[in-house]
Amino acid sequence: MNELIDEKPLRVLHVTTVPETLKFVVGHIAHAKRKGFEVHAMSSPGELLDNIGRMLQIEVHPVVMPRRITPLSDLGAVWRMARAMRRIRPTLVDGHTPKGGLLAMMAATIARVPIKIYHMHGLPLMTATGLKSRILHWSEWTACKLANQVLVVSESVRQVAIAKGLCPADKIKVLGTGTIDGVDAKTEFNPLRLAPDTRQLVRQRYQIPADAPVVGFAGRIVRDKGVIELTGAWQKLRAEFPNAHLLIAGPFESQDPVPAEVEAALRSDPRVHLAGLVNDMPSIYRAIDVFALPTYREGFSTVLLEASAMELPLVATRVPGVVDAVRDGETGALVPARDAEALASAVGAYLRDRDLSRRHGLNGRGWVLRGGDP
Repeated sequence: MNELIDEKPLRVLHVTTVPETLKFVVGHIAHAKRKGFEVHAMSSPGELLDNIGRMLQIEVHPVVMPRRITPLSDLGAVWRMARAMRRIRPTLVDGHTPKGGLLAMMAATIARVPIKIYHMHGLPLMTATGLKSRILHWSEWTACKLANQVLVVSESVRQVAIAKGLCPADKIKVLGTGTIDGVDAKTEFNPLRLAPDTRQLVRQRYQIPADAPVVGFAGRIVRDKGVIELTGAWQKLRAEFPNAHLLIAGPFESQDPVPAEVEAALRSDPRVHLAGLVNDMPSIYRAIDVFALPTYREGFSTVLLEASAMELPLVATRVPGVVDAVRDGETGALVPARDAEALASAVGAYLRDRDLSRRHGLNGRGWVLRGGDP
């Protein structure tokens, strides 16, 4: 492998099932280009893929890849990918996420790509059951088996992968202190770089009073993100804090949807504000006081790092992929997953004690700036 690394120029191919995932490896691509690598990307076709190619100034290769598990369609996708790889002739293929990683490792093996890396962003099998759990286990094991090297975004998920027998310990590693691409805490997620009236303007947009305590959430509005528990905790909080508001950034999704009654409760509450997809997250963080993420599983939660960088105290669940992003009792509070009462209690503690909230928020920004070191 060292002999291959010495060849010039190296051609690297990133593979994802959907172009949106390429946004998580922008830093990887930029770094590789600075080092003289020729970078390509392969994903499902569409305007977004073309736009990403132009934005990053890399060559992109559209290949139809179903996002869900569809065996016959998946075999066709592997064959199309392998043919494209023979044409591109990459030295290294980096396959991302469970589905993209599996298809990429299979196609790269067929195309005899010299170096195959599976990039484990998280483990959906952690919350799956029955046949789906077994299929996901096989998928992860196969991707790890075919890869020369497995990279994972957090140490806690690495330990789960080893414990479940998905990958040998000597084959799977975390880059640095983890995450897929880190966060820009010096410029983008820096409260000092926002206009002084940002907090006021965002609150005016959602008709939130200037002096109201605001709880924030960012992510897909689905079961796995703990939205059921968030809604339950909010019912307790809204009663205890009559002037509090809940600001949610993220879309409702049809895959893993929340129950109809939960969605109705969120949409009908005048003190709940659904922002949908947000392009300017630093402004949203600036408008809130406590950030909550009661998720069931993560790879390495980027939104928690963003919120910490914006000096917000965190309340999150004690699960793999989250414990790497929160220092319990220092930058936030960790609570059991699927426990709305514990979530409400921890959030309420920050709303009642502004000094504690401020201290943990400052600790969080300092920790992110240090790169997550102890």
